[in-house]
Amino acid sequence: MNDRLITLVNPNLVHPPITPYSLDILTTSLEAAGFEVEVLDLTLVRDHWQTTVAAYFEQRQPLLVGVTVRNTDTIYPQEQRVFLDSHRDIIREIQHCCAAPIVAGGVGFSSMPFALVDYFDIDFGVKGPGDVTVVELARALATGTPTARVPGLIINDGDGEVHQVPHADALVSIGRAALVNRTTPYTRRSSTPYKVDNLAYYRHGGLGNILTKNGCTYACTHCVEPDAKGAQFARRAATVVVDEMEMLTAQGVHDLHTTDSEFNLSISHSKDVLREIIRRKNSDASSPLHKLRLWIYIQPAPFDEEYAQLLAAAGCAGVNVAPDHVRDEVLDGWKISAKGTRFYASGDIRTVCSLAKKYGMLTMVEALLAMPGETESTMHDCVDELMALDATVVGFTLGIRAFPYSPLGIKLAARSGGIRPVPGVQSNTATEPILLKPADQCRSTVEYERQFMFDPQGNFRPIYFFSPELPEGDHSSHPGDRWLTSLELLWKWVPEQDRPRVMLPTVAGLTPEDNNYADNPFLLRLTQLGYKGAFWSHWRERDEIMRTELAPPTAVPSHRPSPRLAI
Repeated sequence: MNDRLITLVNPNLVHPPITPYSLDILTTSLEAAGFEVEVLDLTLVRDHWQTTVAAYFEQRQPLLVGVTVRNTDTIYPQEQRVFLDSHRDIIREIQHCCAAPIVAGGVGFSSMPFALVDYFDIDFGVKGPGDVTVVELARALATGTPTARVPGLIINDGDGEVHQVPHADALVSIGRAALVNRTTPYTRRSSTPYKVDNLAYYRHGGLGNILTKNGCTYACTHCVEPDAKGAQFARRAATVVVDEMEMLTAQGVHDLHTTDSEFNLSISHSKDVLREIIRRKNSDASSPLHKLRLWIYIQPAPFDEEYAQLLAAAGCAGVNVAPDHVRDEVLDGWKISAKGTRFYASGDIRTVCSLAKKYGMLTMVEALLAMPGETESTMHDCVDELMALDATVVGFTLGIRAFPYSPLGIKLAARSGGIRPVPGVQSNTATEPILLKPADQCRSTVEYERQFMFDPQGNFRPIYFFSPELPEGDHSSHPGDRWLTSLELLWKWVPEQDRPRVMLPTVAGLTPEDNNYADNPFLLRLTQLGYKGAFWSHWRERDEIMRTELAPPTAVPSHRPSPRLAI
């Protein structure tokens, strides 16, 4: 065994590939602590991952293996595809080839960490940022110190029993800002053996990624991020963030998407990052930042003219704004701050679209329909108002995934009480009425978390919510049929001439459209043709793109930028 080698594994087999940023973050922290780190990345070799795993561990016996779980499932209500079985297959192959303990983490893992430590049958887990905890675990293993002394570490005791070592401070456990490296750039590499290859991901997936702050202080009903990442903003120094941007753009990764919960929350910090980009561009004509195209996630507010000017000057190409709805009675108590108050109005959405267009940036506006209180009338109003916006693309999602620690998931479990089905709770794979227990009625945290992904027999049954006040299809034969009437109404309400700029949910057989990310035919064609940037920026041209013939397999795909990306 090499007592200084840590192997980090990316088990994500979904394409288009998404750069496993967390492994760059962990590599940076572990290398700074004196460990040797190698990345075994299976995404780009997904068709022969088994032989890749076997060949790697035949030559190496590390001290510790870390596995990142970015997503447990697609969270797409009309598909409900789960990824955990392929992740478990990979973990079992690692366990067969290697005796090192395994620790898992990642935002998907952190949404139900106790249940997944048990399901994967691994030694350890980390909920939230791993910058500090994984280093402390590695040190404990290297020195023979009991792992039970590592604050925050989740430990598998066997036989379905999993516990977490307490943090020294309860605020650290909730906020987690102290667990994030905020003072040094994360090391990003390309073409370095056994490291994350950022340029390869960019070439195959069209985007790089950048984190300016971790966590979120808001309390939106459907969102897992304050629990999974931390309920405080861990703001990284602006100079550090831009150092990292320069590092990536110098390697040829020119399109960067923010991975913050929302880029414009904590707007003063966001503006500091943008000003630092602009300062470097203005002071150095040769800076690779001149080639930066930034893509951001935001909420409708705060967003003022100064912010739009800074975004444009920094190189922002597109703004993905998530108002989720327009009707106050639906949004009240849903899109809220930690104090329970709304933080934007429907007029703010129009302001974002107007300012973005004024300063030459594309816009994607997304609605989340079928939340509690949604009716045919409120859904129709939302469609009409968003279609009236001067947005590049408008997108609609129908239904929402419920997780154990989202406010919605907690409320659904409380309403069910383990004895009654809750109207609106749904799963396409359910074979019996869905009963959820609140945490205080469960024997363990494992039991509480498991019920949001598994049925009592251990089969996958992810939980979704669909407002029972919406028109439903005849779902007597199959649970998935309940979406059909509302889906058909959505398609009816969007005029035919507007369809090219609208992303609508669908089900198999209804239309040829598909706006889910995982193995999406349109997205795969985009990346095969060499398009770059946020996939929605090409949505209007999808018919033409799908008709474009692919280059022969031996040819290198050329970079075919959309004319809408010109800056």
